[in-house]
Amino acid sequence: MFPLDTQAIRQQRMQRLAATLRLFAELGYDEGAGGHITARDPERPDCFWINPFGMYFGHVKVNDLLLVDSDGQVLAGKGRINPAGFVIHSAVHAARPDVICAVHTHSVYGRAFAALGRLLDPITQDACAFYGDHALFDDYSGVVLDEREGKRLADALGSAKAAILRNHGLLTVGGTVEEAAWWFVAMERSCQVQLTAEAAGKPVLIDHEEAERTREVIGSPGIGRYNFKPLYEGVLRRHPDLLD
Repeated sequence: MFPLDTQAIRQQRMQRLAATLRLFAELGYDEGAGGHITARDPERPDCFWINPFGMYFGHVKVNDLLLVDSDGQVLAGKGRINPAGFVIHSAVHAARPDVICAVHTHSVYGRAFAALGRLLDPITQDACAFYGDHALFDDYSGVVLDEREGKRLADALGSAKAAILRNHGLLTVGGTVEEAAWWFVAMERSCQVQLTAEAAGKPVLIDHEEAERTREVIGSPGIGRYNFKPLYEGVLRRHPDLLD
């Protein structure tokens, strides 16, 4: 099997980025003009592809995506970029060369859990994917429009796969678009489950050793990619036009 060339890798990332936006529209993770997902360009790693500001997630096609440089200049595509999205994603991509994709939207349960200012507990097998591998950005100073605020957020994320942004929402990253997208879906649902369980009573925690062992299995990059696969296939069948 021959390795993919740069153009093929770019096309693959853009297709999965557009598919993730369609999926998130179906899941209700979009809200107005808020939310942004980025994928690093394979030829110019200081640049990334992002959804146009103000375009409904459910309408985005591959050809609608914008290529943005480290100064916020649109190099390819037509449209504007979300100012806060640029500040957040440029900081994360600069701080984490291993990150290909970063995801942040204003999902309902992610925002609700973020209002608690705490990390997820290992109360389910699925939540263990984030055990010891997610961070808390324990601050809120308004919409992230300042470069220094973006750097502080990236510092809080550290080497983790995800962060809870207090009073704001969730942020996930991955070495592929598939990973970052799946971690967001899984984290949003883990927030929902913990909020539901705590409303009913006091959840029983999985012990430290078991939680760590479980994370090594279901929190691995390969499992993230594999879990995204059926979601991607489903979106392509329902929205074949996204590849245009």
